[in-house]
Amino acid sequence: MAVPKSKISKSKRDMRRSHDSLVEAGYSECPNCGELKLSHHICNHCGYYSGKSVIEEKESV
Repeated sequence: MAVPKSKISKSKRDMRRSHDSLVEAGYSECPNCGELKLSHHICNHCGYYSGKSVIEEKESV
């Protein structure tokens, strides 16, 4: 049975967990419309990626 040989202090435990925090997603500004979008993703607002139209905009009726 696995039993620790000695107590792990709170400091040692927390130092081990220092890299486990969540990181905020890297947003960048769309060069076409200026809205915030995820890097390396199609812009949800205008449908452009890398200066090219990938998704056609819907016409409002």
